Amino acid sequence: MHARVEPSLYQQLESLPPGLIGEILNGQLHTQPRPSGPHAYAASALGAELFLPFSRGRGGQGGWWIIDEPELHFLLDEEVEVPDIAGWRRQRMPRIPEGHRFSVVPDWVCEVLSPSTESKDRELKMPIYAHFGVAFAWLLDPRKRLLETYALHDGAWRETGRFGGDDRVRAAPFEAVTIALDDLWTS
Repeated sequence: MHARVEPSLYQQLESLPPGLIGEILNGQLHTQPRPSGPHAYAASALGAELFLPFSRGRGGQGGWWIIDEPELHFLLDEEVEVPDIAGWRRQRMPRIPEGHRFSVVPDWVCEVLSPSTESKDRELKMPIYAHFGVAFAWLLDPRKRLLETYALHDGAWRETGRFGGDDRVRAAPFEAVTIALDDLWTS
């Protein structure tokens, strides 16, 4: 008789059916469906606002990688987060990895909140991002038409701004451009 070998959490994550996103947070596998339309639109619109000026240097300083849904490996195959958007200064990550595992801690992350992810994003993921030294985090809520911005200070998040509706925003680390929040909402 052979002992049955249980698959690792990462093997379980990799074998999820299409349409599910998996993350390993504090040693537990968490799954969620693909995002809703307003959630996906807000993430895409914000990424578009940042991509040209910061990834390409058109109308901004350049020097960044801005990437949708990267698979962050804070601990290889053991602590795995998938933010909606993440950004790295190219001086810290000169090249994008060939595979799907990003092992360099991002300089900035953005989570788009939805009813099914808000508590996980706030209560599980934000402390993990702080623990591993992500310098900036944004929480974008298309239902409430709200953007919260945070900076890491002495290992803890400090809120640096709260913006809503049709505000025009300049927020670290992307204060070189103004983002019109009403461009991020579907209604």
